[in-house]
Amino acid sequence: MQSGRLEAFTDGVVAIIITIMVLELKVPHDGSLAALSDTMPILLAYAMSFINVGLYWNNHHHLMHATDRIDGKVLWANLFLLFWLSLVPFVIRWLDESGFAAMATAAYGVVLGMAAIGYELTERAIIACNGRDGALARAVGSDLKGKASLALYLIAVPAAFFARPVAIALYVAVVLLWLIPDRRIERALES
Repeated sequence: MQSGRLEAFTDGVVAIIITIMVLELKVPHDGSLAALSDTMPILLAYAMSFINVGLYWNNHHHLMHATDRIDGKVLWANLFLLFWLSLVPFVIRWLDESGFAAMATAAYGVVLGMAAIGYELTERAIIACNGRDGALARAVGSDLKGKASLALYLIAVPAAFFARPVAIALYVAVVLLWLIPDRRIERALES
């Protein structure tokens, strides 16, 4: 089957995830700067999560443009990715309600790490469906950014229990790693 329907479905789910994330934010109870300051940690977690979900959406868009066809394995791998992304609003709320407790901070990394695995599975399923000589297979190569992201999540999750600032810094590092534009797929499609 063609990839357009999968891309449209994913776009819709991501839009809903982003909407739920913002609807879960609590507004300050008064109009003071101090009240706004009290909400800053969760606002920053929301911003980082918005960027994370946006990065997945952007990279998924590139995946679909490098894809000629998809099969059932691609559909299931993509659903796995979307499942974990759909838990992002839950862990943001947990972070807020628990005051960034160690377990909630670790759960944030587990959810994002599992989403990274879901993305990797989707990528591999697309390559298997389209062949090792396809544009995506050529573009992905050794996928150092993907491997580095997973390694950082593997370090950050246990770090959340004894050094939460380190875990949070590692989550930010993953976002910064992916904010650097990755032109591999674009270059493969141009050649």
